[in-house]
Amino acid sequence: MSIKPRRTFRFHIETSNLEWPTVILAIFIYGSFLALTFWWQQLPIVVVMLAGGWLIAWQGSLQHEVIHGHPTRNQAVNDAIGSVPLSLWLPYRIYRDTHLVHHRDEFLTDPIDDPESAYVTKLAWQRMGRVGRWLADFNMTLLGRLTLGPVVMILSFLLSEGNLIRSGVAGRARIWALHFAATVPVLAWVTLVCGMPLWLYLFGFVYIGAALTRLRSFAEHRYADDHEERTAIVEGSAILGVLYLYNNLHVLHHLRPGISWYRLPSIYRENRDELVRRNGGLVYRGYWDIARRFFLTRHDDPRHPHHS
Repeated sequence: MSIKPRRTFRFHIETSNLEWPTVILAIFIYGSFLALTFWWQQLPIVVVMLAGGWLIAWQGSLQHEVIHGHPTRNQAVNDAIGSVPLSLWLPYRIYRDTHLVHHRDEFLTDPIDDPESAYVTKLAWQRMGRVGRWLADFNMTLLGRLTLGPVVMILSFLLSEGNLIRSGVAGRARIWALHFAATVPVLAWVTLVCGMPLWLYLFGFVYIGAALTRLRSFAEHRYADDHEERTAIVEGSAILGVLYLYNNLHVLHHLRPGISWYRLPSIYRENRDELVRRNGGLVYRGYWDIARRFFLTRHDDPRHPHHS
């Protein structure tokens, strides 16, 4: 493993008790969700689905932001902002806890110790069978990640959670009971008040939102011997950068997860050379660059090299 000398990053330390850009963003996301679902019948169905998927993915980015201590200094308030279950399938509490475990950078990409790893152990690979291996390979292409990736992610997560509940893991059943209770007003608003078909919400909002989220995470991490070289940078993403709250500058986020989303671009520009040196030059020139490289080609072998 190469040893990189540490250098000092130059960045503004957040000192305010309330980050207004994030507060305004939260109001805009939830307000737009209410408006889109209420007036959905006045819009073309394609517009409803694209806007709905965008809002679900955007709320996922907001949830990621509040997990890391924004926009207030009171985490209970932050959790309340992020806990509205618009995506239906992912309890905020579980996302928060597993994502913070993901930030143990020395374990990044490890299929056992990193809850967000896209890799599998070689033993799991052997047990998958031919169809399972094809699906794991296909899921390592961008086409696979955007089309079948959401259902693979959601079903795998739900099966894993079901096993934890059946195993009697403390508090898991309570988390899910509270989550189900919180989804009732969301579904009541969408289907009863707004009259939207459930299939439209599940596909146009939830599934497309999950696909947009999978686009962001597709090339974020790749195994390397040096754990600092496992986190990528996606530059030149003006539109998707806003959707992802600049989490496309992922190596900076992992090094300084407490930096507010709206400060990331300027801090990245100021420290770009050092950040690229730190991550071994794992830089993509936008999401079109990722699509060009990996639309039908695997991003990596799904078998993690350290689990034989």
